[in-house]
Amino acid sequence: MRPQWALTAAERQLLPAGRRRGPTRGLIAIMMFVMVIVAAAGLAIGNAAALLSQATEARYSIQLPGGAGQGDALARAARDLDGVRSARAVPEEEVNETLDRWLGPAAREADLPVPALVEVEFDDNADAKAIETALRSEFADAMLVANRSTIQPLLRSLRALGWVAASLVILVGVAAGAAVVLAARAALAANRDTIDVMHGVGATDEQVVRLFQYRIALDSLVGGALGAGLAALVLLLVSASGLAIAGRMAGQALLFPVDLLMLALLPLGGALLATLVARRAVLVSLRALP
Repeated sequence: MRPQWALTAAERQLLPAGRRRGPTRGLIAIMMFVMVIVAAAGLAIGNAAALLSQATEARYSIQLPGGAGQGDALARAARDLDGVRSARAVPEEEVNETLDRWLGPAAREADLPVPALVEVEFDDNADAKAIETALRSEFADAMLVANRSTIQPLLRSLRALGWVAASLVILVGVAAGAAVVLAARAALAANRDTIDVMHGVGATDEQVVRLFQYRIALDSLVGGALGAGLAALVLLLVSASGLAIAGRMAGQALLFPVDLLMLALLPLGGALLATLVARRAVLVSLRALP
């Protein structure tokens, strides 16, 4: 049994392809290319923010102002506390190099007090307040700083970029829908004589709509597949360099299998949306005909 949406060979000949189909497919391909690239970038940025937040969730640093030379003692005291998984004293030379990068060589000439720094990692259920209180019983000026709070501005920026990418995908989708409506109306105007003949022999608006629906669906699938294929090629080239480096820095890939599945479904979703939009536009236009 033939599906309701399928057309026979004779029905497909009722609407000649003409020269408009090439630009329509090309426009859809360009928009789908942009959508896939932007969506992939947004997903990668969102995953990077999540990984960074997760990696720094249990990491803290202990700062002891003017405590140069006490880093090892501070680290030993931290290791003895409940809830501390590991503690590493940052070498004084490394602290000085960091100060030099921020303040320049004049930092050492000014004889600034160099703090003692200890990088610590807590257990999942550790009480940060209790650990800080215990440290201050031995080192009165010790301060516990959460690494996550330090990178909060970066996390906010990454999440904002993710929302910008999502907004761009939606805007491009809306623009693609508008382009499909214009293409459908142009095809309707170009085939007005054929439509009048079909109405004259008893064809209904629904039967006429099926002809345009098939054309738009085919153009959307072909153009979407072409654009998505080119985007996939670009992403593969990028993943061989920059994205791969970022993934190694994060410890894992920035695009998960579910992300790749979502990107692969974009052309199908775009074709379905374009078909529904075109169907509605053509049906409204046909009902407005005298």
